Amino acid sequence: MWAEDDLGGGAPPCLESYREPVEDKVYRMYHGTSRENAEKIKVSGFKQSSGGMLGRGVYLSRDLQKASKYPLDLPEKERVVLRVKVNVGRVKKIDRQDHEHQYTWHDMGYDTAWCPPNCGMVPSGLEEFCVWDPRQITVIDEIRPMPVCG
Repeated sequence: MWAEDDLGGGAPPCLESYREPVEDKVYRMYHGTSRENAEKIKVSGFKQSSGGMLGRGVYLSRDLQKASKYPLDLPEKERVVLRVKVNVGRVKKIDRQDHEHQYTWHDMGYDTAWCPPNCGMVPSGLEEFCVWDPRQITVIDEIRPMPVCG
């Protein structure tokens, strides 16, 4: 179970994630990773992934439930979610598979690509961002899963 100051266990997806991002606004987002990678990120900053469904960049979400599932291949107890501030800059909405700018949005002058919730791009139906320049992301802190007592 994951918890945050404004989101408890079993809470619905973040309502803000259903609103189209405003260009040049700073948002609180989340990035799921391993404990080991979280330490590296806190020391050296984020690094672009080499690829993904939106190409190169750093993948994030405003939805804690989305980020808390990553990395998919790690048990929950080994995962960490980094809470970050992101200046999204110029945003390109990618709302379907095979979008003409799915992998070329940065070449078109955009800083961030955004997949809205329930657009068919992400199996979970939750939003996803890809930020081209890691310098637009600042780590606030980390969230770890809370043990469930039963």
